[in-house]
Amino acid sequence: MKHPEPAAWPAVSRQRAQYLRRRRRRTRLVHTCQIGFLLLFFAQWELSARLGWIDSFILSQPTRILATLRNLSQNHLLMHVGVTLYETLTGFVLGVLLGGAIAVVLWWSGFASRVAEPYLVVLNSLPKIALGPVIILLVGAGAKAIIFMALAISLIVTVLEMLAGFRATDPESIRMARTFGATKRQIFTKIVLPSNINTLFNSLKINIGLSLVGVIAGEFLVSKAGLGYLIVYGGQVFQLDLVMTSVLILSVMAALMYESVALLQKLVSRRFGG
Repeated sequence: MKHPEPAAWPAVSRQRAQYLRRRRRRTRLVHTCQIGFLLLFFAQWELSARLGWIDSFILSQPTRILATLRNLSQNHLLMHVGVTLYETLTGFVLGVLLGGAIAVVLWWSGFASRVAEPYLVVLNSLPKIALGPVIILLVGAGAKAIIFMALAISLIVTVLEMLAGFRATDPESIRMARTFGATKRQIFTKIVLPSNINTLFNSLKINIGLSLVGVIAGEFLVSKAGLGYLIVYGGQVFQLDLVMTSVLILSVMAALMYESVALLQKLVSRRFGG
């Protein structure tokens, strides 16, 4: 067997190194622009409030939010963040597990899938938040109702996303496996599921935000703690600095949860060579 000349290897290596350097520079540029735009936004917000261009009582301003945050840090802020985080993660995990299981059942049975399809479409478009009072009466007030709200919002999206991914799996690969006598279980575990790892994580990225939306909606209706409770309380007593501070904390929380899912996706992709 003829091997390439060793002299050709360094040229390829230099090209690879140049590509990696360009990629790192581009990544740093993206991160710099992201941070720069964020700092510019807060600077413009503060300046607009100080110059009277916006009403700082309604829209607050960064310095007032920092003062509110310092006050909250001495008055159970971590407890409120922990309550919202617990409810969000619980609803998220339940939504992913139940939604994934339902999607598997519907893929497994074409008859069940055809029967359920119109109901899934209707349930997906149904305003779940409007059913809040009914949910409270069904499961009771408190954390159960809030988690159920998060589950109701994320569940159908998981089912539809995963089912669409299962159905889009390469049919040629499935037919080839069948010609070799593979069972439906083997086809699912060896072909369909591995082919939909990215679909699963895309569903997770969507659902983590939807679960947070569901939790906040539930806390608006019935809660004694949590960031949604702080937003409602701040609006009731006209402490709009508290409202804006809670919204910013929610934004940071949503970003961190999304990035955690994205990091997990990278680790899984490296592990399975995807």
